[in-house]
Amino acid sequence: MNGIHNENDVQDDIEITGEGESPAENLEGPAEVEAVDIEKELANALEEAASLRDKMLRLAAESENFKKRMERERIAGLKYAGEQIFREILPVVDNLERAISLGAVESASPEKNLTAMLEGVGLTLKSLTGTLEKFEVKPVESVGLPFDPNKQEALTMEASDTVPASHVLYEFEKGYYYKDRLLRPARVVVSSGSAAPQPEGGKKE
Repeated sequence: MNGIHNENDVQDDIEITGEGESPAENLEGPAEVEAVDIEKELANALEEAASLRDKMLRLAAESENFKKRMERERIAGLKYAGEQIFREILPVVDNLERAISLGAVESASPEKNLTAMLEGVGLTLKSLTGTLEKFEVKPVESVGLPFDPNKQEALTMEASDTVPASHVLYEFEKGYYYKDRLLRPARVVVSSGSAAPQPEGGKKE
């Protein structure tokens, strides 16, 4: 009886399993759909990556072109850095030439020629000083002030009854600042104070 029952049970299982689609056939549809989705996502990702790479290359090219352009402008700026200064100095040269020509008029007396030339040179100096101030070049104030080795160079010392010792007596050559930097120190003569009085009757023995 047990053997017969078991064979019937097996037969029933076979008949039940045989009804409808097999388990393999049931999984085949969703797997194919999933594979298609993955391929589509992969294609989209590759397309997006290619687009990003193209944008990155364009940005890199633009950045490189910008660097090259800035470098060209920097080199040109250095090469012609003094252009504006020289343009401002040219009128000074014109004034000097006119002053010289005014001082060499044959029909005028030497005194008039000299006076005209001095006036022209004075105006030219004023023009040049104004140009220097325009570019923030200013003289170092020295005369009558305490000697400062950081901005002045002492050439010698002289006695003075009016200027205290260790103060600048007069300038041999002006010093100048360019903005906040010392462009050239002033070359000065420094006071050594009042001259020592000579004793009456000459030197002591």
